[in-house]
Amino acid sequence: MLQRPDEILNEASQTVGDPLERDALGGEAELTGDRAIPRRLVVVSNRLGNIRDLSQAGGLAVGIGDALAERGGLWLGASAEYQDYAASDEPLIRLERVGKIETAALTLPYEEYSLYYNGYANSTLWPLFHYRLDLVNHRAEFLHAYRQINARFAKALAGLLSGNDDLVWVHDYHLIPLAAQLRRLGVRNRIGFFLHIPFPPPDLFVATPDHEELIDDLLQYDVVGFQTETDVGNFRRSVQAANSITFDINGSAEMNGRTLLSRCFPIGIDVDSIARMANEAAEDVQIDSMRRQILGLKQIIGVDRLDYSKGLPGRMQAFARLLERHPEHERAATYLQIASPTREEVSAYADIRAQLEATAGAVNGRYADLAWTPIRYIHRAVSRSRLAGLLRASQVGLVTPLRDGMNLVAKEYIAAQDEADPGVLVLSRFAGAAEELAESLIVNPYAVDEVADAIAKALAMPLEERIARHSALLKRITRNDAAEWRRSFLATLAGEN
Repeated sequence: MLQRPDEILNEASQTVGDPLERDALGGEAELTGDRAIPRRLVVVSNRLGNIRDLSQAGGLAVGIGDALAERGGLWLGASAEYQDYAASDEPLIRLERVGKIETAALTLPYEEYSLYYNGYANSTLWPLFHYRLDLVNHRAEFLHAYRQINARFAKALAGLLSGNDDLVWVHDYHLIPLAAQLRRLGVRNRIGFFLHIPFPPPDLFVATPDHEELIDDLLQYDVVGFQTETDVGNFRRSVQAANSITFDINGSAEMNGRTLLSRCFPIGIDVDSIARMANEAAEDVQIDSMRRQILGLKQIIGVDRLDYSKGLPGRMQAFARLLERHPEHERAATYLQIASPTREEVSAYADIRAQLEATAGAVNGRYADLAWTPIRYIHRAVSRSRLAGLLRASQVGLVTPLRDGMNLVAKEYIAAQDEADPGVLVLSRFAGAAEELAESLIVNPYAVDEVADAIAKALAMPLEERIARHSALLKRITRNDAAEWRRSFLATLAGEN
């Protein structure tokens, strides 16, 4: 049903004192006297994930969905539907409940949302945070829409909160100003922010004219979390440069009677779920694997969104160099690249698609014959269950982004492997996962020959070494899994860590 925030607030005020009704919304409880006061989890992200089917969702949606499925709560995000209205009009919210999870889909004006999403978020912040100053497009109308959409999110969320006990968890670069907007509306809840992408060093961050305002926005959160220690350090140095605020050894900074915590919370995966899906591979995946075994072909796999930060053309060039430098792999290895569509309205993404298709065509044109296609390129979304089977059936996982916040494909590749005969992960030093996954073959994705030689080493690696490397990696991703990521962040936000 569609409701306005004032209607939702009136309904909430009628149930806020009823502990049974509040418990139905999920969340942990704090004891005050003889009464338990639930602490509902409220998650905010740019878009809602399909909580009925996360089979094709990305890492953010899966992580949020699992957190809410575990403890219940509310998830607010933009609706896939749009409605143009005057600036003074209240936004409309569609509420839906699935089990312990309640979703709130916020209807927004199409043109304003496009300027916010395709404009400021993905043409300004995304390239900036991925160290690509050459692609940053900073326009006044982008920034205006970015702040207007965040203000609309804040107004909607203020009407959905059931009290000061709700824990608010905001996700990613689209919503950096949200806490500041909420504070202006009088919201005093604990609010945490997690950045899923990298945070650039200060000398790059200042390239956007509004960098100081963005820092001020981030200072309105109670907890700011990052994927890596490098990102935490970049953020703290930017804060010090902009505001002369320093953090202590625990990541705390005091300002105006408030404490801000900035820490590293590396996101993980559900290891058991990936392993289970890998063991139950689809029939066509199994048939393809058996065909390659009969032909004596080994498979190298890459799985990415079609994005310039992933280094896909360079990866294909590295495979071509493998065939040049190590000709024994000609007709003995094949490279499967799955690149799902993303942000196709942004010109930089159309350019990278054209470049990737041209590179794949050139390599295949040079090397392919009737019985062997060197590069198989798939430009569409593939379900998580099918991907898990493909990862397991591949002897090399090639994860070589030019810059990445974490890159969960690297961890999924490890989880999907047969422990008795595992494949080898070739990983970019510029992926956040490289801080954790030291036993993979770490490479510089800009050095094509280095990547080619690492692939050759992976293909020829003895079983004993493969097992030893995989065992160490599997233990680490199992210990630092998705549940631990959720637990550690939410415990810190609740003041328990």
